[in-house]
Amino acid sequence: MPDRPLDRTTERDTRWNASALREQLDPLLPGLSVEVLARTASTNSVLLERLRAGLAAARDEADIAADGRADSAPDAAPALVRRSVESAAFARRSTLAAPCLLVTEQQTAGRGRHGRTWHSAIDGAAGASLTFSLSLSLRRDDWSGLSLAVGVALADALDPRQAPGQANIGLKWPNDLWLMDGTGLGRKLGGILIETVAAGAHRQAVIGIGLNVQPIVQSVGADAASTGFASLHELDATASATGVLHRVALPLALALRQFERSGFSAFCDRFAARDLLRGRSVHTTQPDVPRGVAQGVSDQGALLVQTDAGLLPVTSGEVSVRLNPVAGAQVSPAFDASVAGAAC
Repeated sequence: MPDRPLDRTTERDTRWNASALREQLDPLLPGLSVEVLARTASTNSVLLERLRAGLAAARDEADIAADGRADSAPDAAPALVRRSVESAAFARRSTLAAPCLLVTEQQTAGRGRHGRTWHSAIDGAAGASLTFSLSLSLRRDDWSGLSLAVGVALADALDPRQAPGQANIGLKWPNDLWLMDGTGLGRKLGGILIETVAAGAHRQAVIGIGLNVQPIVQSVGADAASTGFASLHELDATASATGVLHRVALPLALALRQFERSGFSAFCDRFAARDLLRGRSVHTTQPDVPRGVAQGVSDQGALLVQTDAGLLPVTSGEVSVRLNPVAGAQVSPAFDASVAGAAC
């Protein structure tokens, strides 16, 4: 089924209250557009394709303008055409730089890290998960730790902690939210996928977020048989996809602007309070850090692992981290932290 942008006069617009989101977020994300699709393969893919197509068209228009400058005769008509083309290219680039929040009620080919897949709707039930992507330009050279900062913003919005050490939502480096069980372990609640497109002197970020809202009664995805999943209904039985979006949207926008100003260092303490890996034995696919004990993260968002060779950093890239069982603990299959979960 093709992607279908929301007709602003339909019932879906009222249900998601897109106009209220735009009004709330516009001071932080000027020019924001909010779109809701009934069904799509991946919200990240849709925005990435739009950005790449638009940038290609802007480059083509710029080339045409350059050719016009070189070839035009000294009369008025070519100059007018040239200015028109240049204005169109500038307008296209400005439109691309404008942020866009894209939501889908059903996602059929969501993507996680390392090529993992995830379907957001279980048995075709729209609203079982919240899946959305936000594209925006971030004027910052160092993006290290961005996925961790996004995770902190989401977890704090969904689980305001009343006392130190009492978080219900933990963060698993580098991009997962977990609902913590009484055993001290947990199950995957959601995931974050960040992708970028070069846009002139800056990069355009596409931040994909997937959160399980309703209980998952049938697992989907290649790794689903070996894991457990959590849902926001376990924290709030009244949670809905629309309500969760309105709850996290503003904290997410605030966090992105704070990250743009200060980087991940502004989020270190909040991440540490929810760090799922700290103090646990882990092994990684990074060749120089095959195994060790996680010891938090650096100011740049790298996972720090204590090994026989000392304290070594693990950067996000193509690295997966699997929790090793605590000695003597009864560990469920959900403790394999690298499997697929909600993603965009």
